[in-house]
Parts: sequence; structure tokens; C-alpha cells
Amino acid sequence: MRERFSDSESFSRIRAKGARRRGRRSERFDEYEPEIYDFGAFGDDRQSSHADHQGHHDNHVNRDGFDGSALAPAPATDGPAEGDRWSTWDQSTPTEKGPEPRPAWVVTELAAVDTELGIVKTGKEADVFLLERGVPGTERRTLMAAKRYRDAQHRMFHRDSGYLEGRQHKESRITRAMAKRTAFGKEAIAGQWAGAEFAALCRLWSAGVAVPYPVQITGTEILMEFVGDENGTAAPRLAQLRAEEADLEDLWEQLGHSLALLARDGYAHGDLSAYNILVHRGRLVIIDVPQIVDVVANPRGRSFLERDVRNVGAWFTARGLPERRVGELVEALTFDARLG
Repeated sequence: MRERFSDSESFSRIRAKGARRRGRRSERFDEYEPEIYDFGAFGDDRQSSHADHQGHHDNHVNRDGFDGSALAPAPATDGPAEGDRWSTWDQSTPTEKGPEPRPAWVVTELAAVDTELGIVKTGKEADVFLLERGVPGTERRTLMAAKRYRDAQHRMFHRDSGYLEGRQHKESRITRAMAKRTAFGKEAIAGQWAGAEFAALCRLWSAGVAVPYPVQITGTEILMEFVGDENGTAAPRLAQLRAEEADLEDLWEQLGHSLALLARDGYAHGDLSAYNILVHRGRLVIIDVPQIVDVVANPRGRSFLERDVRNVGAWFTARGLPERRVGELVEALTFDARLG
């Protein structure tokens, strides 16, 4: 657990950062509208209720001459007795939680606490942390990946503008600002990515696509299934997999199955490569989906779909997969997406 995690330059323990940002998400993944709420430093109803009923201390001597301070309970603290923060499960609305039925490993108890164990991966747009959520005094605990999108001042979004074609905001003025790339428009674009990824993960998981289970979203933090070992070692990316460790045929079939489910639903990953696919004990998992493309509404949808297949197919063909298999998958997905 204390060794370096995959894709991380160094192991570090990151303390919790206090108040979280919250947001509303519409039914469509491309209409996420961030809002800010002040919950205080990990404050919630549990803490305020305890504070109201505990910690009242009279600083006077009673009529028997006994100072009651010796028996007074200790003042309530802002954080839990262990861990870095209380579980944020009750801070997410029903639409900000993962689809049901939820996997048995998801910890929903209000008594749970979250503990950060280090950084899994850093990126230009978001960082991924390893987080443990557990109920103190019990064996009920699980590891999750906490993906935190950076605020507008620290983001370095490189997403091509083509990803946004075909997307519409429910407010036309915001749509126009995004199209013109005004300062307000850029802020609106940046604020969409966390909500877009969470909504896309929910949709894809429900459709049977091999993606991490999305647990919840609070503001710009997405908690999702940690793909890796119980000791905190993250699964390697497909690009890191050694040839002798890979069952090419099986992995190619898994990839084709997930991409077909995507295409039948009218979508493509949009930025797929061997670097955003994980392989854990033979199981292929697709990650990083905030830019998911509606291949019907987006005029470049077909090119995005084909590019996804050819980008990943290059890794497979370099290791012996016949080139014709890549072309066959492109044709099959084009048919599944009803693109002709």
C-alpha cells in the first residue's frame, strides 16, 4: 500500500481540502451546470446535530462547590475521529449517485469516513487519487478512485472544439458564448467536463459497457470504482501491458463488444487509445469518457468512431492482430451506429 502507485511519479499523502463544490446535472450528460454551495470544512447534519446536543459546558462552580467541567464532554470537532473527512455520500442528490442496482461493495453508510491514500495519476485536466471509504470499527470498507477536475484557473483543457459540435446547453446564451469562445463561454465549457463524464459513465455502465462503476459526483469530484488490486496497486494501461501478458484475441473481443454497445446507443468514445484502457486480471476497462461523442448529432461523428478503432487497433496490430480485423470492426460499428 505504501509503494508507488501506477502512473504516479511519487507517493504522497494528500490531506482533505475542506468545502466541496456541488452542482446540478440535467438528464443529458452534456448539460451540466455547476453551482457552488458552502458546506464548511466537511460539515454536515451529523456534526451540527452532535454539536447542538454535546459540548455545552458551564464554567461556574455548582452549589456544592464542585466544578462540573471535569465531567463535561469534550467539544465536538469538525472532522471524524479517524480518516480525512466524513463520507460525502449524503451530500449528493439521487441524480448525482450511480445507477441502481449498485454493486455490493459501494459503501453508503452515513457513519463512513473517507481516507486519502495517495495519487494514482496526474493529468492536464484532472488528477486521480486513491481513496478508502469505510465504517470505523467494522470490516466494511472499499477503495475508490477520486477524479478531481481542476478549477477554471488551473485547467489546461486541450479538447478539440469538434467534441462540442452537436451539444446544446439548455440556455441559448450559454450555447452562443461557448461557440464564440468568450471568457464566459470558456468557463461554461470547463464546468461541463466533470458532469459530462459522470453522466456518461452512468449511461455506459447501464448499457453494459466495460467502464468503472460511477459511485457519485460532488461538484467537480467523481468517485468511481478503483480498477486495481486490494493493496492499492492500479491496473496497468493497455499501452503498458507486455506482449506475454496479453491475450490479444480475448482483449480484442472485449473491446469490440464495448464499442458495439456504445455505437448502438449512438455514441463513440471520441478520444480512445491504448492509454485510456485499463487491463485488470484479463478484464478490459475503458476510462476517461468526458468527451463522449454523439455520432449522429455531431457532423464528424463517423470520423471520431473510426479514429477510436484505428488508434487502439494500432496497438493490437503491432502485436500480431491482422490489419483486416481493424477495418472489419470499423465497418461493424458504422452499421451498429446506423451511419450507413
